[in-house]
Amino acid sequence: MTIVMNPALDEAEVLVGIPDRLFIGGEWVEAEGSATIDVLDPSTGRRIATVADASIADGVRALDAAAAAQADWARTPARVRGEMLRRAFDLLQQRTEQFALLMTLEMGKPLAEARGEVAYGGEFLRWFSEEAVRISGRYGPTPEGTGTMIVTQRPVGPVYLITPWNFPLAMATRKLGPALAAGCTVVIKPATLTPLTTLALVALLEETGLPKGVVNVITTTSTAQLSETLLADLRLRKVSFTGSTPVGVALLKQAAPNVLRTSMELGGNAPFIVFDDANLDAAVEGALAAKFRNIGQACTAANRFIVQESIADEFAARLAERVRSMTVGRGTDDGVTIGPLIDHKAVANTQRLVDDAVAKGAVLLAGGSAIEGAGSFFEPTVLDRVTDGMAIKVEEIFAPVVSIIRFADEAEAVRIANDSEYGLVGYVFTEDFKRGQRMIDQIDTGMMGLNVGVVSNAAAPFGGVKQSGVGREGGSEGIHEYLETKYTLMPNPS
Repeated sequence: MTIVMNPALDEAEVLVGIPDRLFIGGEWVEAEGSATIDVLDPSTGRRIATVADASIADGVRALDAAAAAQADWARTPARVRGEMLRRAFDLLQQRTEQFALLMTLEMGKPLAEARGEVAYGGEFLRWFSEEAVRISGRYGPTPEGTGTMIVTQRPVGPVYLITPWNFPLAMATRKLGPALAAGCTVVIKPATLTPLTTLALVALLEETGLPKGVVNVITTTSTAQLSETLLADLRLRKVSFTGSTPVGVALLKQAAPNVLRTSMELGGNAPFIVFDDANLDAAVEGALAAKFRNIGQACTAANRFIVQESIADEFAARLAERVRSMTVGRGTDDGVTIGPLIDHKAVANTQRLVDDAVAKGAVLLAGGSAIEGAGSFFEPTVLDRVTDGMAIKVEEIFAPVVSIIRFADEAEAVRIANDSEYGLVGYVFTEDFKRGQRMIDQIDTGMMGLNVGVVSNAAAPFGGVKQSGVGREGGSEGIHEYLETKYTLMPNPS
């Protein structure tokens, strides 16, 4: 395995001009008490920026601005809202390199993947710019002919958006796009570890002519207290969160007293099933995409590789060979395929899972260790013969670690795949068309990749079942998460 750590790009130019304050009511303002947060480069551990650290009072001011702007924004014609989002999409495409480098600096992913996130994240702006004008209703007689029904859609109201650190652009656009298209005003809180991309995105939205107060951004280290305060405020009508299941459960409890609308995209422990009739070349390529995209730090990442016994040795050997050839290093450097984990806490947790598995009988085929030196790096790893009793089989692995579990027949594969509290996404590789159809019906997940290793698309509904969350983001379903349905009955005019 090659380790590369050679700075190759001028990064200061990208960091200059990124807002470092809060955006409230259309103004960039200091946090109460001028508190700040240091933003670190996970590949070096060095500070790359300092941003405002909002107080609870700052959060309430942001909600004040969103609530004040709600009525006017809801009345803004859908075409106007959509065209603003389309202008944001166009501006983002023009600045692909700047946004890609910014994400690499604060999150660590290789530049090639960051460029891919700009393309993917931008699609939510374009998609929902088109969906804004497709909000519709119904008009017609009751079945008895005694009256006329009118069914309309209207925005939920001010919403609170909480985004994670692993996809700092795409998770922001996936929430902002439908909220703004539907006519909702927003308070958005990016992850403390990666606030810069969201700040840059909101500055870009400001350029589109977005009215004051429609989007407000809060960066803070007091996330739990600020969220609890906003969710208790009767003016807030919805919360959308992407992150861990325990935090999502806490937010659902806080949302209950005011009966807030909620969208929760939570944890995952995705099964990746390879049957003995699969195209093995395609299965290996799919495995690499499903596991190592974003350094394995994705809720959609394949965690449990459930491989039929007759082909398990060959699949494991092929995959391990590819993994051993991966290049680890700073995401800005040419040829790097695996960047750092987000911080040293993530490295320690990954080492715990790998060590536990090996101690209990798993076979280490590649990697297996943290990399000493600057930054929070972990070797891309392949573990074979993972079995019950190993923590890595049941816990979400947010790291570049493959765990291979062997199975005998289809029934056992389905049982292993569904033996999880999570149900976000599953992957199945088989050339048997009927078996593929059975897997669609039998695997308990909100999404599935059949002979593909990446499923995310702005035009598709993204979300899970069980403890992987509630609601859907993306697709035509996504905008309805931000709309209320109103039914009106009036006398039959004839």
